Amino acid sequence: MPGVVPSDPLAWVAIALFAGGALFERSNRRVARYVMVSAWVAFALFWLNLFPHFAFEHKSYIEGVLSLAAVPLSLYAGLLLYRGRDTLFVLSRAVAVMGIVYLPFETIPAITVGATTIPSPREVLVEVVASQTGYLINLLGYDPTPIVGPEGYDNTFRFVHTDGHSLVFSVVLACTGIGSMAIFAGLIAAVRAPLGRKLRALAIAIPIIYALNLLRTTFIGIVFGKQYMQWFVDEVLFLFGSSDPYMVSFFLSDRVISQLLAVVALMGITYLVVRELPELLTVIEDVLYMLTREEYDLHSALDVQQAGGRGQARPDGGRVGAESGAEIEQSGDGDD
Repeated sequence: MPGVVPSDPLAWVAIALFAGGALFERSNRRVARYVMVSAWVAFALFWLNLFPHFAFEHKSYIEGVLSLAAVPLSLYAGLLLYRGRDTLFVLSRAVAVMGIVYLPFETIPAITVGATTIPSPREVLVEVVASQTGYLINLLGYDPTPIVGPEGYDNTFRFVHTDGHSLVFSVVLACTGIGSMAIFAGLIAAVRAPLGRKLRALAIAIPIIYALNLLRTTFIGIVFGKQYMQWFVDEVLFLFGSSDPYMVSFFLSDRVISQLLAVVALMGITYLVVRELPELLTVIEDVLYMLTREEYDLHSALDVQQAGGRGQARPDGGRVGAESGAEIEQSGDGDD
């Protein structure tokens, strides 16, 4: 990926800082605050470094805009946390878990021990998703030829168009849904709630994301392989900076339709998850505040029971006093 600093090492630095802050949070909240503020700055640099990849190499304008928007939002989150918005400890812990879940698939290579090669996590996941995508494509009556992809994975399909042109479709890490699954895993792990409700929330989010992602890869593979969306060819090629007319169906099915539907699907999954784990609304309220600088009460708006009633733990780890209702810290040095 282009940029001043390689993206993967910078990502590990940011995640290590988030995780370090989470470890300090219970024993010394002041130190945790400073460490996590540093983590948000590193996270902003990570997204800034990633923007050219999404916008210019991947030609995914939605992801490019989101990555660029994440830069000021990350810096603002760090500023708010520094100024004392303690609910952002929850989001900070969530980012730590997201990275711990996702980065091994992105960065850990295959390992060779003697005559035995242990495949990388990326290879295992990509090949499983590719195999299941191929099964669904065949089930729907299409018969592309499976071939080995550029990375040496069994993750690629060759379609032959009616004019004899060969169209190659590969399942890559971004096609596996691991990014979305890591987001929900991080959010669910970060809030302080009973383990049973956390597990139920995971049981809602992960299977739905995985299943919808398989439908997405199947849809894109068929539409691209059969050239079903050759619409507004010149306009689409201009928009995506391409000269290959065979890519139009891919751009429309993947970069436009699938990504827009993914946003809608994630919103729906979020609603289902917060019904089981209302503590997550604290994170959403913080994100909305960063976007609008207005406070929101989503518990009332969505008719979800408020977590953290009297004497109960709040999602950021504090408590609401049983007698006075005053918020107190579970731990820390008492200087915040």
